[in-house]
Amino acid sequence: MSTIKLKKGFDLKLKGGITSPDKLGGKIVGKICTIVPDDFHGITPRLDKKEGEHVAAGEAIYHDKVYEAVKITSPISGVVKEVRRGARRKIEAIIIESDGQDDVVNHDLSAPSLEVLLASGLWPMLSQRPYDVVPNPDERPRDIFVTAFDSAPLAPSLLKSAQMQYAAKGVEILNKLTDGGVHIGFAKGETQEISGAKVYEFDGPHPAGNVGVQIANISPVNKGEIVWTLDIVTLCRIGELFTTGKVNFTTFVAITGEQITEPCYVETVMGCPIKDILNGKLVNNEYENRIISGNVLTGIKVTEEEWLRAPYRHITVIPEVKNRDEFMGWLSVNPKRFSIYRMFTSWLTGLNKEVSMDARMKGGERAIVRLGEYDRMLPMDIYAEFLIKAVIAFDIDKMEQLGIYEVAPEDFALAEYADTSKIELQRIIREGLDRMRAEMA
Repeated sequence: MSTIKLKKGFDLKLKGGITSPDKLGGKIVGKICTIVPDDFHGITPRLDKKEGEHVAAGEAIYHDKVYEAVKITSPISGVVKEVRRGARRKIEAIIIESDGQDDVVNHDLSAPSLEVLLASGLWPMLSQRPYDVVPNPDERPRDIFVTAFDSAPLAPSLLKSAQMQYAAKGVEILNKLTDGGVHIGFAKGETQEISGAKVYEFDGPHPAGNVGVQIANISPVNKGEIVWTLDIVTLCRIGELFTTGKVNFTTFVAITGEQITEPCYVETVMGCPIKDILNGKLVNNEYENRIISGNVLTGIKVTEEEWLRAPYRHITVIPEVKNRDEFMGWLSVNPKRFSIYRMFTSWLTGLNKEVSMDARMKGGERAIVRLGEYDRMLPMDIYAEFLIKAVIAFDIDKMEQLGIYEVAPEDFALAEYADTSKIELQRIIREGLDRMRAEMA
């Protein structure tokens, strides 16, 4: 086991965290679940089921138009209630209504491992570097990297959701799919030895839990190389699939944030309605709620009428707070104001205390100012500010030289929070990766 210490980054400690990984808020058995194709970047959906047709848990709902073997499967047994479409008939959501039956697909484990994995619906839970998309099944990766912890604000414990008894089997399967090795990164103090894997311990602030940061500090991705990434929960689901022949679509969801009465975990199924998960758990005060499927840095804004989005493990609720006037604005000396740059007096009482934050931007977009802000938040050997400028200009040569193959939007999430220029760094990186992938195709 190797220990890697990271100094760059920052742990943003928000109010509303779960005090104990054993704090359960019950089990939620929803009547519907929803699949959102946009959650699986790089897949163009082509339906296998129409509205009104029956589907078993683990049966394909749609497949990728380009790589037809890549399947997206239903988490529950039921009927396809609605295929919701948007502009130009784009599929925005597929809603499945439960029939209350335990109709589950059993996979033939005598088939090749890759074939079983593609048919199971677990394949889209993997990601590929470069481009941060669902992997191409026709290409073999140099290495496979697994992160066993999430260091984002209020993030849940991944080991809470992972069925660790299946981890070694999952590693065994993945080792068959790569010419290199399977690397697993644990947080300091949580390390477990897993047969067949190379284990690393990471000691440092967020984004230490990002798999891209772990790759950069273990074995960076160079031009022409491909690596696959996933989290420990998906690794254990793969192991369980190749042990039992069935996919486990159950997930533990962390409900966190200042607007939650009692932060806790709930057991439910992937794609469960938000209103079912948050029922009776919201604080009743004068503020509107900003509901986020995911964490505050990379999550997706949703409403109570929407659904839990992939990777199906975290909901954060913070105050929306609109039209609040503050005396002297950004010049305020209010000791409750927080800044990672020590611009307010709150730093005198320590930056490690829990703070209250809302959804206001407190500023507008402006030109990039070279202050080294991005570099302080990104423990990777790249020049982040120059990379962002190269992506905006779409200078492919510069993008390659500055490390575009190593990064994903989530790696820039903390830098986006700390950016005084209020630039949407994650969107810029996502658009740059997509344009480059299309150019290189």
